Amino acid sequence: MPTDPYVPQRLEDEPRQLPNLAPGVVIPPAESWRAQRPGDLAAGQPDGVLLGRPGPNIGYALTLVNRWRDRFRLAPLEHEDDAAAVVAEIAMKRAALFGRAPVATDVEVAMDLLGYADELPPDVAQRRAHVVHGAGHDYYRRRAIVDRIPDDVLKLAPTQLAARIGEIRNALLDD
Repeated sequence: MPTDPYVPQRLEDEPRQLPNLAPGVVIPPAESWRAQRPGDLAAGQPDGVLLGRPGPNIGYALTLVNRWRDRFRLAPLEHEDDAAAVVAEIAMKRAALFGRAPVATDVEVAMDLLGYADELPPDVAQRRAHVVHGAGHDYYRRRAIVDRIPDDVLKLAPTQLAARIGEIRNALLDD
């Protein structure tokens, strides 16, 4: 991959000078940086209930979910917007745990966790409809659902998740 002309080749080198600088004008090497400004999170990103999980480009999960809306298997009286909002938030949390932007697998895992990818028994579908009802317009309800899912569950590979999906889904859908 080509390297910009001002990037040093070795760490101990000073930055190379741009060809359009006046003779004798130099760019000093970068200095170390510390979080000292009022808005900087010196102690790191806060973690807790209702705070979510920040990650790079996590909003892309909304695009992915919108592309998959026709695959949702909804129960009677279930709203597509509620389902999409919760699936997107779960996909965002999973992607952020891995420190990357959301991918299709994150949406698949979220749909599997809530049972939107396949037909559910009527009692489970009814419990899901009750838990997810209104989540598309209620941040607190949506966050409560997503916060119920432990990080270690979201870190499972889809094949490992499939083996435990029943117990995980029951724990997630219990009120």
